[in-house]
Amino acid sequence: MGQKKLVGIVILIVGIVLLYFGFNQANSAVGEIGEAITGKYTDETMAYLIAGIIASVVGLFTLLKK
Repeated sequence: MGQKKLVGIVILIVGIVLLYFGFNQANSAVGEIGEAITGKYTDETMAYLIAGIIASVVGLFTLLKK
């Protein structure tokens, strides 16, 4: 396995973990109460979700690129 594929796998795993934490925070009691009051997620939740999406896309792109 090449070094680029290994880096792609690591970045993809990091992205999935960040998405997991973001979804857990969004669905927690505090997150749902805050969303109900303000209509949006907290900054920390959004940071986890955005970073997770970006890392997952970069990891997939790196992994699938020839």
